[in-house]
Amino acid sequence: MRLICYPTSGPAPLIRTAPVERDWMGATPEQFAYRCLPLNIANAHGWQILNPIPFAAVWTGGNNTDGIIINPAVPGAAPAALSHFGQGILTFHVTGLFRTEPGYDLWVSGPTNMFKDAIQPMSAVVETDWSPFTFTMNWKFTRTNQPVTFAEGEPFCTIFPIRRGMIEQVLPEIKAMADDPEVHEAYAKWAADRANFNKDLTVPGSAAQTAKWQKDYFKGTATSFGTAPPDHRTKVKLREFK
Repeated sequence: MRLICYPTSGPAPLIRTAPVERDWMGATPEQFAYRCLPLNIANAHGWQILNPIPFAAVWTGGNNTDGIIINPAVPGAAPAALSHFGQGILTFHVTGLFRTEPGYDLWVSGPTNMFKDAIQPMSAVVETDWSPFTFTMNWKFTRTNQPVTFAEGEPFCTIFPIRRGMIEQVLPEIKAMADDPEVHEAYAKWAADRANFNKDLTVPGSAAQTAKWQKDYFKGTATSFGTAPPDHRTKVKLREFK
């Protein structure tokens, strides 16, 4: 599958594969946050677009376009962000036209599991298999008079393709677990093992303290259901834009 970026003005956008690492995860005791495989997979799911010019922005509370004040770190430099819509929304221009294969959209959102105080990334789904239109990445201020900075090279956007219409084909259902004995037995076994493991974590010298955490999901093993399918992943390996 191809994902093409056509630069629209000036240099091509700065794009990298999304890394697993997050500062806040590395700061947890013994970096325990990295033990959560679903979190790791989500972190690395997609490509990040990076900010080229460092700047600080503050929302004064007004809903007109002059309600946001943007100050570049280098006087006279032109940041990639501006106040375009008003309403306390900070808009990044993406200087590239993205093209996906037929039937695929592009998910556009903020950097996954990266947090900024006083501002929140907005998400969008763009039909990029036919449209000759660029898109913007928008952040909504959540608090007034609180300066927010974007450093040089800091990601402000994450993108990845999704199949159009797939979500609408899903048939959601709530079903009593007792109606599926295999699922019920597997869950009951896991829940009991989990409770015992957490209890043993408080016992000095226990096997649980030595193991530190249960690795069944990470390894793709389950005593009741068997093993995970061949495409079980412990990491995501994306290709860089050439």
